[in-house]
Amino acid sequence: MMYMKFVIIGRNIEVTPGLKAAVEDKLGKLDKYFNDDTEIHVTLSVEKERQKIEVTIPVKGSIIRSEQTSSDMYVSIDLVEEIIERQLKKYKTKIVEREQAAASFSKQFVDNDYADDEEIKIIRSKKFEIKPMYPEDACVQMELLGHNFYVFINAETDQVNVVYKRKGDTYGLIEPEV
Repeated sequence: MMYMKFVIIGRNIEVTPGLKAAVEDKLGKLDKYFNDDTEIHVTLSVEKERQKIEVTIPVKGSIIRSEQTSSDMYVSIDLVEEIIERQLKKYKTKIVEREQAAASFSKQFVDNDYADDEEIKIIRSKKFEIKPMYPEDACVQMELLGHNFYVFINAETDQVNVVYKRKGDTYGLIEPEV
């Protein structure tokens, strides 16, 4: 008995009845964690030999998201379900602590006490001088340090920004929304 609503789209791939059934069957196992009428957004895409599934589950105050890529879409579907289930159990206390988020989840999930064996622990803290610079200069600084992200004050906006390394030797910029 499934209550979740699936929104499945395909990019460079036809969402066949078999794929649709595989997604609904596999991800349907997650419905024990959510309240009725939870929407699951699924995007199936193919790039060369890469079969990718992206799953986004909006819940109040948060988003649960995972993507998996393999050479076989059915394998990707299996993997993504396992990852989301692990995320839910791992972050349960943090997700449900925000009272508004608890409304999105089933009572069974909220009441269940999962072993917190993989609790997030910050093991190192750093303080550093943060100075104004342009995003391009921040990318150069990031490369010089050999990091995959760099925090800086944007000289154009006077706000804290982050540049990060993306796939394909490109860069991204994260700016706060004001």
